Amino acid sequence: MPNANPSHLDLQATAKEIMRLHGFQPDFPPTVLQQLTDLRAHPPQIASGKDVRDLRNLLWSSIDNDTSRDLDQIEVAERLPNGDMKVLVGIADVDAFVPKQTAIDQHAARETTTVYAGVRNFPMLPEELSTGKTSLLENQDCLSVVIEFVADAGGHVTSSDVYRALARNRAQLQYNSVGAWLEGTATAPAKVAASTDLQAQLRLQNEIAQKLKNQRFANGALNLQTDELRPLILNDQVVDMEKQQKNHATELIEDFMIAANGVVARMLEKVSSLRRIVKQPERWDRIVQLAATFGEKLPPDPDSKALNDFLLKRKASDPDHFADLSLAVIKLIGPGEYVLERPGDPSPGHFGLAVQDYTHSTAPNRRFPDIVTQRLIKAVLAGQPNPYSENELTAIAANCTQKEDAARKVEREMSKRLAAIAMQNRIGAIFDAIVTGVTPHGTFVRALQPHVEGLLAQGAQGIDVGDKLRVKLIRTDVQHGYIDFARA
Repeated sequence: MPNANPSHLDLQATAKEIMRLHGFQPDFPPTVLQQLTDLRAHPPQIASGKDVRDLRNLLWSSIDNDTSRDLDQIEVAERLPNGDMKVLVGIADVDAFVPKQTAIDQHAARETTTVYAGVRNFPMLPEELSTGKTSLLENQDCLSVVIEFVADAGGHVTSSDVYRALARNRAQLQYNSVGAWLEGTATAPAKVAASTDLQAQLRLQNEIAQKLKNQRFANGALNLQTDELRPLILNDQVVDMEKQQKNHATELIEDFMIAANGVVARMLEKVSSLRRIVKQPERWDRIVQLAATFGEKLPPDPDSKALNDFLLKRKASDPDHFADLSLAVIKLIGPGEYVLERPGDPSPGHFGLAVQDYTHSTAPNRRFPDIVTQRLIKAVLAGQPNPYSENELTAIAANCTQKEDAARKVEREMSKRLAAIAMQNRIGAIFDAIVTGVTPHGTFVRALQPHVEGLLAQGAQGIDVGDKLRVKLIRTDVQHGYIDFARA
């Protein structure tokens, strides 16, 4: 079957078109640009005082992707005299620059999220803010909301506090280089090597994060490994797809953010707020079947602790294929969603994290629910009424869930096109693969190396999510992002 590959596909224009098809507005309207002009002329006053602590003297640092400029959080930690460990997570005070119901806020409320389309990002906020004024960039005084918590030697959070502060990022660091150094596989990056204090600080943060992670796993949080792909682009051409994996630096930020979001959720228990939930999996029966293929028995009802024990055993016995098992479990659990939670409501909790109290508060530059939560925090701290009615929060939760699903579709459609470009010269090649989805639209598989997903166009009878098989690449269509496999 011939490939449907044009000689040249305008990836930038394609990304914009896909954004619009999924309900996004990729260009900022004139009212947003006018508000930016007004902000330049009248920027918010940055000053410390009774309600805003001055914490610029602390050794704050950030760790993010190599190319990230929309820095939402910075961290610093301290070992207390009794052996407990205190962590401060500073979150960019986006609300100070984007008040409720202004043009920028209304645009962010419609879009709800920054969309990462492979060849470009479509920011929720204008980049003049998200990568500038509201980003916690190195060596700049920044307004922040600080989420502080104390953890004991076992990784239990024993106390917490939330307050506003003025902070200064002393070192803007990257996941790959810091992670390799923490794991002992590479020398320290230049900024870290130049400061013994920063080295000690990062080692302490890593120690705390590992304790927090171990405690989460003991509670039944799922130990899952997701290997994300990103395009390798040379001279504006996609030449390959490379895999991004977790390391100690990514885990450090992940575990601090999970703990911080739990602190905020508990702080807001007495007001109506947004919660981030992942319900118990509807396809638990298929997860039970998957475990049985490995000779393991899971209980008939959803049990995150039992599932995690199984996952840990599989990771230890077959680390090379653990990401593929993780992917199958993630697909069977299903996506998270945002919901309104009133004071006293029972929470469905977050099945994957094994926590009852969870919200999103740590990424206000790129997620609208985090801006909403930030406003709730500031209202509680100031003793002011809730800035949102329950009807508003319900509508926001529904729109954010819908747009998050739409963003995943945009990212997936662009990823497919980029993967089709990278794979177009490999027609006829045989790959080990795993089934990732069985839908009315077809059965989908992911090749294990490279990790690209496509339709199983031939030989899909009798298989389900998590099954392993060998497939042959029979067609790519760059224009539509189709990659078709046949059972080998």
